[in-house]
Amino acid sequence: MQDNLVLLYWYDRNSRQLPWRTPPTDILSGAKPDPYHVWLSEIMLQQTTVAAVKSYFELFIRTWPTLADMAHAEEEDILKAWAGLGYYSRARNLYKCAKHVQLHHNGRFPEEEERLLALPGIGPYTAAAITSIAFGRHAAVVDGNVERVLSRRHALLTELPALKAEVKPLMAEVTPHDRPGDFAQAMMDLGATICTPKSPACGICPWMDVCEGRKQGIADTLPRKAPKKVKPTRRGMAYLLTDDSGRLLLRKREDKGLLAGMSEPMTTHWADDAALEDLSSAPLSADWVRTTKDVKHTFTHFHLEMSVWKAQAPAHYAKPTGYWWSAPEELEGEALPTVMKKALKAGNLI
Repeated sequence: MQDNLVLLYWYDRNSRQLPWRTPPTDILSGAKPDPYHVWLSEIMLQQTTVAAVKSYFELFIRTWPTLADMAHAEEEDILKAWAGLGYYSRARNLYKCAKHVQLHHNGRFPEEEERLLALPGIGPYTAAAITSIAFGRHAAVVDGNVERVLSRRHALLTELPALKAEVKPLMAEVTPHDRPGDFAQAMMDLGATICTPKSPACGICPWMDVCEGRKQGIADTLPRKAPKKVKPTRRGMAYLLTDDSGRLLLRKREDKGLLAGMSEPMTTHWADDAALEDLSSAPLSADWVRTTKDVKHTFTHFHLEMSVWKAQAPAHYAKPTGYWWSAPEELEGEALPTVMKKALKAGNLI
């Protein structure tokens, strides 16, 4: 039996049940996946685990059941619902894409991979995933799981990220024209449950007899990775200013750059040589007290260390333009990224 048929046979019996997925039994019975669900889940799953995405996906579907609902929402509400999921440019592009599809494609996603690539926030992987999973068209879907499975299947020694160029044509070749979406998801499930990064369960793998990596005894060493670059550490300070009723002063970050459009307390610029105790950077004169815990957070390209300071606003303090007071019961609903939530936790505000 061909490799792809063996894997589909395994998938039909072992597929993961996920809130955005149409089960293979339903596909075989003629059911069609919802392109909106496929698109939303694939955007959320970029650099994020399935476990982390499940509750966010369900929240978004409850709040905006259709693409039209999302297209008519407010961007701030999208960012608030996304808070904590990370990589916030995805949320902004999600909103842009929903509006674009609603306006220029009558609320329906294009079925062709090339046309999907022209939409905001949709790259090669996401375009291929929507094409194959939502519309049943042949496309080579390559994520980290697929890279790992095929690097082991063919004993590919090329290091990542250069390996990606070798895997794409191999995936295109093995993907069947019949049930391409199920096959793509089968590859993902195989990588997530059996062909795992560490201690792969080769003894129960449906491809064990054809896996060159297993035969050579090197499966668990693949894919090879180029040495990681050392991340720099940047530093900064966060100022938690509250009023006499316990409300916290917040502002919106700029619309471009890291964490664009998200909410935050007053902070200093993050830099390699920034201080953690220089109160000359404080936004106003007050009795600032440093919290017992600093914030440590890792972004894609750098580590961050941030000291956290608290003070109560002076009487008759006039908040600056663009700022607002957020009551304690409102903080959880603000569009606060994880790093800012850590700062508020350090100050015992949430």
